[in-house]
Amino acid sequence: MAGFRQRAPVRWDMAMVAHPSVTLLVDLSEGEAAIYDSGGRYQFGSVAIGLLPGALRAGGRTRVECLQIRLEPAAAAAVLGASTDLTGAVVPLDQLWGRDAGRVEDRLRAAASWDERFAIATQTLVRRLGAGLRADREVAHAWRRTLASRGRVRVERLADEVGWSRQRLWSRFRSQLGITPKRAAGLVRFDHAAHLLAAGHPPARVAADSGYVDQPHLHREIRSFAGLTPRAVATAPWLAIDEVAWPAPSPTTR
Repeated sequence: MAGFRQRAPVRWDMAMVAHPSVTLLVDLSEGEAAIYDSGGRYQFGSVAIGLLPGALRAGGRTRVECLQIRLEPAAAAAVLGASTDLTGAVVPLDQLWGRDAGRVEDRLRAAASWDERFAIATQTLVRRLGAGLRADREVAHAWRRTLASRGRVRVERLADEVGWSRQRLWSRFRSQLGITPKRAAGLVRFDHAAHLLAAGHPPARVAADSGYVDQPHLHREIRSFAGLTPRAVATAPWLAIDEVAWPAPSPTTR
């Protein structure tokens, strides 16, 4: 998780680059809330962003203050009470958590420091995780292996590792995470490529290093996942701060 604060009121509008996680954005701003535009559908305030939200933009005119939490998809269903319903969607948090969403917002807004906010958020997530349904261990393993391989592990290999047939893994993975193993691998591969582009690597090299057939293949996949060109992804403000706000292995605040 990470905290964001924009002290001066400014008009802002930025592309949010797809990420291999389910994302919570808890709006702690005073006054006018943040606005999220996903394909012409607008949401305000605190939201949950599922996998593959498409061309997504965040905007508004306010003193921005928010807490962003990234959830592994295998745990998101338990924490949010939804899984496949979130895929491709931006959903108001109160639609998922009911009145609890407002209570959590109030506690976070009243906290004296970001550390206290992180502690409150952690307590909330742990409480909800323990009460919800978890993905199969085999599905969670397949997701984590996909991340570790940067999207290059084959479905047949994953099925062998968990002792399932390819068809069973495909079916359970899709029903629990809302995405097929192949599409998940593509999303993870895209995420790796996007970070290489943001680091200044040329598209041809990024395509080769990320496992794409060629540069046009990279271009098509970036357009598919982010609705942007490789050049636009490389300079996307949301992605540019990613390694600052979420360095491995420990979180920090900005």
